[in-house]
Amino acid sequence: MAKTPAKPSRTNKPGKGEPKLATATFDDKDNLPRPSNARLGWGSDAVAEMLRRLDMRYIALVPGSSYRGLHDSLVNYLGNKDPKMLVCLHEEHAVSIAHGYAKATEKPMAVAVHSGVGLMHATMAIYNMWCARLPVVILGATGPGDADIRRPWIDWIHTAKDQGALIRNYSKWDDEPRSVVAAVESMLRAHQIASTYPYGPTYVCLDVALQEEEIKKEIHFADVARFQPGLPPSPAPEAVAEAAKLLVNAKKPVILMGRVSRDMDDWNARIELAEALGAAVLTDMKTAAAFPTRHPLHLVEPRFRPSGDVAAILKEADVVLALDWIDLKGQYIQTLGKDDPIKAKIINVSMDRYLHNGWSMDYYGLPAVDLPIVSSPDALVKELTPAVRHLRGGRPTPAKWPARKAKAVGEPGAKGMMVLRDLALVIAAFVETRTVTIANYSLGWPSDTVNFKHPLDYVGFDSGGGVGAGPGNGIGTALALKDSGRMTISVVGDGDYMMACNAYWTAAHMEIPMIVVVANNRSYYNDVAHQERMAIVRDRPVENKFIGQEMDNPPIDLVAIAKAQGLDGEQVETSGDFAAALLRAEAAFNKGRAYVIDARVDVKGDYARGEHTAGRKN
Repeated sequence: MAKTPAKPSRTNKPGKGEPKLATATFDDKDNLPRPSNARLGWGSDAVAEMLRRLDMRYIALVPGSSYRGLHDSLVNYLGNKDPKMLVCLHEEHAVSIAHGYAKATEKPMAVAVHSGVGLMHATMAIYNMWCARLPVVILGATGPGDADIRRPWIDWIHTAKDQGALIRNYSKWDDEPRSVVAAVESMLRAHQIASTYPYGPTYVCLDVALQEEEIKKEIHFADVARFQPGLPPSPAPEAVAEAAKLLVNAKKPVILMGRVSRDMDDWNARIELAEALGAAVLTDMKTAAAFPTRHPLHLVEPRFRPSGDVAAILKEADVVLALDWIDLKGQYIQTLGKDDPIKAKIINVSMDRYLHNGWSMDYYGLPAVDLPIVSSPDALVKELTPAVRHLRGGRPTPAKWPARKAKAVGEPGAKGMMVLRDLALVIAAFVETRTVTIANYSLGWPSDTVNFKHPLDYVGFDSGGGVGAGPGNGIGTALALKDSGRMTISVVGDGDYMMACNAYWTAAHMEIPMIVVVANNRSYYNDVAHQERMAIVRDRPVENKFIGQEMDNPPIDLVAIAKAQGLDGEQVETSGDFAAALLRAEAAFNKGRAYVIDARVDVKGDYARGEHTAGRKN
């Protein structure tokens, strides 16, 4: 395509005494706004230009000198718009916000981290995104690579020979371009790879000198429409036919719905497939909402770990369709035991093997599979349903499982301090009459209280299992859904909250409305349960399980921490007060504010009622 001169609004002539700078050329006809004095003149301007052209609406960052050139370009070349900077107080929070954004949108947000030190801060959050199989484009910086131009001391400790090595084992791709032209292409590639299914993080490290280099040659910006990731591959027709045959002939088919899309059409297609087969459906609290939880074919509420009811269903199943299920082998080990053979035919639909490497065990055990199908789950579903209907020849689908029976979940306790179940029941009643997205639940949540009716009703767990992801995840999800008509509620534990509570300043600063509920048990509750197990196994005093676990004496004023950062909030202890607090939080949300409720729960009351689990998050 012939190059066209840049418009004056994009590249202004230099003023008197200023160096003559290069113009820019573009393949497309966009006319994005620039400050009146903006002109493409520096290497970082080209990087900023690519961020805008890649439709990055936000970039989360902690300012740092290693990308001072890019920072200037974001402000004075782009006008701090598309992308708009989200100033954060820790690099881990910046990536966590991008994680929450991707959970809701399945699209990458941009993040900038300062040199090696910022990248080291961000590593846990990057690992979370890797385990979640979600996209993000991370920009880093190093150098100057040329030692002759480094400032004494500081530039030396902020320079690394291979900075990307810090995260190479849990990212899809990284690059350190050596020229402005190479940086433009690197940005395109980073976005394309991150957005290609299965998704994951990518990282582009920009040399300080490259950012601050004066552009003296024409920079060509390609049409980004020609660099899209493309659709995930469809399954082989032979595999679809074989899967349809197995499932139609099955007496007790089961569908394990794992990592699937947020798209409403895909949601409906999954319902159509289950109904066409009469299959039992199981879902997982570690993943986002995948199927209506109160549907008659959804026989058991979603779980973090298999229950006796789940085990009974899988033991009876003769054909199982696993749609990118997390830890398929582990599911059967917990159901059948390590040595018992799996009698069911297993159809495993996943592309996850393309991300497996030898460093992390995030790929879990190797499952025995009768029919592996290399496809995205939702691409398979779209082709499988017509194949199933064709084989059935218009015949009605027989009932292959007893329909799920409605179970009373009970009412929250009216007196005394809440236990976690009381908290869950109050939230369940609140969301039932509202359009709400749950950004996160604490591990061990009483999942029989949930009622997912839409793919955005719940966007899933943090995936890597590191405490401190919840606040950033919630903010990112709320940002993605701002002005969408959906209310965002983030349920975090007090340990999660305290490890990353200063992330909430970004929510206040950027006027991101959200409701934060802190399930405050004043302890590292997950490890309380583990210490109880150790005591029982070793015949030691169980009553010592809280020693070294409690976050009390003095108690932490969680609301004061929220208010110090510009949020509203209150503390409650009873279910009645919590229900009233949610109404006040809703009013604050409708005014565009974030609201924190410190919901104190009686952890020892949970134990007395037998409602604890040994995997609960703080």
